[in-house]
Amino acid sequence: MSQAPANTISVTDLDLPQLQDVKRQLDEELTHLTNSYSQLKQAHSKFRTCLDCVKEVRPGNARKTILVPLSSSLYVNGKLSNPDRVLIDVGTGYYVSKTRDQATLHYERKIEFVDNNLRTVQGAIEKKQENLNLVLQVMQMRMGQATQAPKER
Repeated sequence: MSQAPANTISVTDLDLPQLQDVKRQLDEELTHLTNSYSQLKQAHSKFRTCLDCVKEVRPGNARKTILVPLSSSLYVNGKLSNPDRVLIDVGTGYYVSKTRDQATLHYERKIEFVDNNLRTVQGAIEKKQENLNLVLQVMQMRMGQATQAPKER
């Protein structure tokens, strides 16, 4: 068994005000991690949509009228001039021309990267939740002891 680092303090050694501070800090960290997880899920959804759009571009669609997205809610009519190449958003307003296969690989790598980060953040959320539950149990124990102490006198 490994031992805890020397600067680690057990939550059972803390008094109620200190436990409340630890609980507040864990709540803040949990909120931050949950927000990060939500943002990663949104990015995953965006990349999945981009991948699906790239897969919809086919040589048979050349010169057909399509709807071109200018934003997430604004589309204009356009014609697909070269179905072998697509423009992909590489961030901060920059676009790069790639073949459909290159674009597919690009978005698949992005999705895999985000999936790995989602798993990491999910693990951190679960660990923080376990720590928060432990702190809550110790706080309940301390409150129970505080209410029983006056009765015993």
